[in-house]
Amino acid sequence: MDYFNAIILGVVEGITEFLPISSTGHLILTSKILHLTETEFLKSFEIAIQLGAILSVVVLYWRMLLVNKNILKQLTVAFIPTAVIGFGLYKIVKKFFLGNSDIVIWALFLGGIFLVIFELVHKENNAKDIEKLEDINLKQSFIIGIFQSFAIIPGVSRAAATIIGGLILGLKRQTIVEFSFLLAVPTMGAAVAYDLIKSAPAFSSDQFIFLIIGFVVSFIVAIGAIKFLLAFIQKNNFVAFGFYRILLAILFMFFIKL
Repeated sequence: MDYFNAIILGVVEGITEFLPISSTGHLILTSKILHLTETEFLKSFEIAIQLGAILSVVVLYWRMLLVNKNILKQLTVAFIPTAVIGFGLYKIVKKFFLGNSDIVIWALFLGGIFLVIFELVHKENNAKDIEKLEDINLKQSFIIGIFQSFAIIPGVSRAAATIIGGLILGLKRQTIVEFSFLLAVPTMGAAVAYDLIKSAPAFSSDQFIFLIIGFVVSFIVAIGAIKFLLAFIQKNNFVAFGFYRILLAILFMFFIKL
């Protein structure tokens, strides 16, 4: 890895973290395109730079995270399923899933089909759908957390899983999108901390510099991505992202050799 690679991966992470297209999947495929050697550091890098994108949520929503006790309870409950499943399967996921482009491509493809079909059949009820984050109950929070846990498979997309779960439960689109932003803080914060505790002692000083670069770039880009998505959902659903996932998967299946 060099500085250019760290910047490119930081940009990719910042753009994709909160969109329903899988940031981890995009990082894995981008690393393949850049011909980066699949090392333990690269796998940890792809996890750790997500902390930069997560920090953008803290900056934009810090007041809500610090003051609103109900939302903190909701996030804690929603985090539980992912924590149990993620930590339990950590070694398996890192050894066999991260870096596996075949898993990513098929997850993007099948997830894209599911997203398109879901949006075509899903009907929103403006009169009954939950509009405020504070109105999400703990049972709904836990179910959203279960949906999020599917994203341990690279290419599924944490954002897509949580958003679909929330829409099924009757949350308004903006409400579940913002809840997905906030849920990323404990989820990815814990994932990054756990991985760094396991892996950081083996990193060289140069590798830490690459991590810092990726972190800073992803933070800056993610702020723009969050604002884009909030504006996008005012007039659009996620069908376009579903088709994007399908087309990207087909592109890698048949035209781009990894």
